[in-house]
Amino acid sequence: MPRVIAHLLRRILILMNETKEDSIFTKIIHGDIPCHKIYEDERTIAFLDIYPVQEGQVVIATKVQVANFLDLEPEDSAALWHAINLVGAKLRAEFPSKKRIGLMIEGLDVDHAHAKLFPIDTGDEFRAEPPTSEPDHEALAVLAKKLMLY
Repeated sequence: MPRVIAHLLRRILILMNETKEDSIFTKIIHGDIPCHKIYEDERTIAFLDIYPVQEGQVVIATKVQVANFLDLEPEDSAALWHAINLVGAKLRAEFPSKKRIGLMIEGLDVDHAHAKLFPIDTGDEFRAEPPTSEPDHEALAVLAKKLMLY
């Protein structure tokens, strides 16, 4: 019975969320805003962050717009972790000099459950502030081709 209640609560939250304005990630998913996509499946999308704290920073978002990742349906949560593993392995292969692939799960600046992965050597690199300069879309397009998983 508790699983049924938890499922119903998640569905209510999703339905409540559907009345909200589309997030920037939902607009990217629908093709209304361009991105430097590197991976997509039926439940997730991964693309380069245009304001990365480190080169190679990738955003992985679920296609369902839910503010908190804990409110994802089990299938969407599993798909998110699957995409995190795929993208993380690709980042490790493309940035072999980096010690780690950092992972941040949030939904603060964008009200849409998502993860950020990026190659790092130190905690300071993990906690770095994003740049305020305009993105270099040509460089991002070149990097996206190297990281492409589809």
